[in-house]
Amino acid sequence: MEENGPKSAGLRPADPLGRAMLAHHRDTPGRLTYRDGADVQDGSVAEFYFSSAESWDRETIDLLERLTDHEPVLDVGCGAGKHLLWWANRGVEAVGVDVSPNAVRTARERGLEGVFVGDMFDLPVATGAFGAVHAVGTQIGLGRSLAGIRALLAEFARVTDIDGVAVVDNYDPTRLDADFFGYRSDPREGIAHRCFHLEFKHETADGEQRREIGRTLQFLLCSPARLREATIGTPWGVRDVLRDDANRTDEEAAHYSTVLEKTN
Repeated sequence: MEENGPKSAGLRPADPLGRAMLAHHRDTPGRLTYRDGADVQDGSVAEFYFSSAESWDRETIDLLERLTDHEPVLDVGCGAGKHLLWWANRGVEAVGVDVSPNAVRTARERGLEGVFVGDMFDLPVATGAFGAVHAVGTQIGLGRSLAGIRALLAEFARVTDIDGVAVVDNYDPTRLDADFFGYRSDPREGIAHRCFHLEFKHETADGEQRREIGRTLQFLLCSPARLREATIGTPWGVRDVLRDDANRTDEEAAHYSTVLEKTN
């Protein structure tokens, strides 16, 4: 059985990433892959979504600790809840939201109660309800343009209080080349794009082989300078841009995190 992208009326949309998380959590077989035409990359579910804090770099821990001073925290795109579990173990109030119903189901099965399904572009959250937003995994790039990122940042501003902070991340295209998975060039300085879709192959309890195919994801890649440009017209200002270039691959060195603070 094959499920391709968003479904017609009355049928659920495909959710390959969420199903891969749930399968991994339940220790059932399956394989997640990223696909861009003939190019294929392993989804690395355990590494990306179930890693423990012992394997995280210092930058990740520092950012999580930084947000603890601004609880409650809203973890946007929380996935299987690895960061929420880190906060919960330290008594920090944090809530997770993810567009994937199966990711939310996974997080709840891991013992997290404050997790719900929602679209980050239209968060089902009261205005000013949180002190901080944590949105990593380069998902801010799903805004697909600087204007789209600006709209997403405006939504993050809406759900945070007057002293709100936010952590977002992206890849700097000035440090990437065409070998980066899903890479699409752009003539503008500090701008590029990334496109791929996800597939999850697994076997059902009755032995049937299934393949679930997600819609094509399109990300805007932007340099820190262009991300700063996207904050114009929002209440956010860039407080810090963080990189860890030591002992990194070229792809890892292109990754950066940005701390945003409310300026008005």
